[in-house]
Amino acid sequence: MPADFGYLMVLVLAATLLASWPAHAAREQTAEAWLLKLGPALNMTTYRGIFVYSRGDQVNSMMIAHRYRNGQVEERLVPQDGASGEILRKGNRVICVLPDQGRIQLDRIIPSGPFAEAIASPQVPVGAWYQPEILGEDRVAGYPAMVIGLQPRDENRYSYRLWLEKETGLLLKSHVRLGDEVLERFQFTMLEITDELPDSEFEIRSDAATKTFKSALPGFGDKGRMEGWSLGWRPDGFMPAAAPMARRGQAAAFSDGLATFSVFVEPAEALDMPQGASRIGATTVYMHYTGREDGADGFLVTVVGEIPPPTAMRVAQSVVVNDRRALTQSQRD
Repeated sequence: MPADFGYLMVLVLAATLLASWPAHAAREQTAEAWLLKLGPALNMTTYRGIFVYSRGDQVNSMMIAHRYRNGQVEERLVPQDGASGEILRKGNRVICVLPDQGRIQLDRIIPSGPFAEAIASPQVPVGAWYQPEILGEDRVAGYPAMVIGLQPRDENRYSYRLWLEKETGLLLKSHVRLGDEVLERFQFTMLEITDELPDSEFEIRSDAATKTFKSALPGFGDKGRMEGWSLGWRPDGFMPAAAPMARRGQAAAFSDGLATFSVFVEPAEALDMPQGASRIGATTVYMHYTGREDGADGFLVTVVGEIPPPTAMRVAQSVVVNDRRALTQSQRD
């Protein structure tokens, strides 16, 4: 055997061992360890790409540029179908540019990708309500990924499947599932993970008018309001979370670290909404009237969130209005 050939075989063997090492090392990490990487990766990874999000019959694609610089998250999102527009986020400052509406400056932060605010919070013990497991390896948008499954520990939650990029832990793809049915999908179809992105990636480019004004969209309170009413039951593990502001009544929200649901309570008055459940993807909307004796002197309870319909029904039917004046007075404050 020629000496040169033997040397070449050594190099090939060494290259093979080096190439296979990350895969073995990745498998040695537990599912819990991978989940710990996910939260920081959602904010601190710099990348550009296009992702697709679908639920039910709705499919949307979005171009995104994201970077973490000087302790601040910057992000620009541009819809790739439907109406034009863009969203620019720099730290806690968010500007939406919508067709024919000029520039809208929002007061509150938006999440940088699915589960960003939930998983990034160390206060929510996801493992207490879901059983994490490594399901294998895959490849998404050109990047090797570990597939992590999250099986719910009770019937009040959906299951999840997450594809995490091996080096950074960035979420590349996700499924929300009910049994074998996939209710919602998120997936990068094109992605470039990089060290830097130029400032030009984070500049508004739309031709919309430059008028800036405060958004009339619902804002978010710290924990919502539960004055004059109470919630008799909620699934274990769902803790108070940032709640949407109710326009005609009050609202409270709860999260277990992955799923979130909100409860709205408002005077029924002349409302004639059908009772019962509807679902789009993983999002359930359940409406229920309480204290409605004469058709007007009652309240409409609406539960909206990523929980199964039977769970939403039980939450809605547990609401009790015990002080109508307190509920309606806080509405005017």
